[in-house]
Amino acid sequence: MKVLVTGGAGFIGSHIVDRLVMEDNEVIVLDNLSTGKRKNIHKKAKFYKMDIVSPKIEKIFRNEKPDMVSHHAAQMDITRSLADPIFDAQVNILGTINLLDLSVKHGVRHFVFASSGGAVYGDQYQFPATEEHDTSPLNPYGISKLAGEKYLHYYRQKSGLAYTCLRYANIYGPRQDPFGESGVVSVFGHKMLRKEEVIINGNGMQSRDYLFVEDAVEAHMAALHFPNPGGEVFNVGSGGETTVNDLYKLMHELTETTGKEVFGPEKKGEQVRSSLDSTKIQKILDWEPRISLREGLIRTIEYFRKPLKK
Repeated sequence: MKVLVTGGAGFIGSHIVDRLVMEDNEVIVLDNLSTGKRKNIHKKAKFYKMDIVSPKIEKIFRNEKPDMVSHHAAQMDITRSLADPIFDAQVNILGTINLLDLSVKHGVRHFVFASSGGAVYGDQYQFPATEEHDTSPLNPYGISKLAGEKYLHYYRQKSGLAYTCLRYANIYGPRQDPFGESGVVSVFGHKMLRKEEVIINGNGMQSRDYLFVEDAVEAHMAALHFPNPGGEVFNVGSGGETTVNDLYKLMHELTETTGKEVFGPEKKGEQVRSSLDSTKIQKILDWEPRISLREGLIRTIEYFRKPLKK
């Protein structure tokens, strides 16, 4: 099987590439390296440094003829989406449309789309949220991800393109960049290990559903091997909730560092609570999360600790 992975030099995308290569698939990586890193790309993957919004990427589809597309390239920074919603839409909406057009034109059989379970639901009234929960994003990033889902449905109706949409929870793990488009786990881990001040945004009572990247990859592989893909949307999460304060305390314990919480202003455009019900994907694709938060954090912290040992 030949798979094109957009964002394949990034955090989640590079782990997916590794997993695909491990199964002896032929993998093509498309990444502009704006946030991804060349060192993350598996040596057996074929790499194109290009932008998903560029019409020039048609040559990849024409030359490589991928069977499937795994679309993980995105503008993921909520703060930037608030400051520059036009840029967010250009990457996340126009870039996705560009890929969908080319997928239809060049006979792609299955399009797997990385959406955001936290961002598309907005302020939840149901915990954990099922896929039927209302979608009311609080920021342009969430709006652009939801728009991507709507375009997937449109292309399915218009051209018969099979797709699977994965609404990820808060994914964390090795290779997550503690700078730029980063998650709280990577930020906390990086700072704690370097004995730097850790700032908690708001009062720290906001909660998230944290999922280790290895579990996210297995959900993606289950979707990619879906025998009869049509147009399914799946939550991919643990179903649990962990407050930022509790995450901070657990990571302090695991990093064996000392320090006191420092609270800063809350971030705009983010919901207070988020957790995802993954019953649907468990029933249909036989996937379930296997890595506990403690185990995942231990493995992530060890990854961030390695450069300090050199």
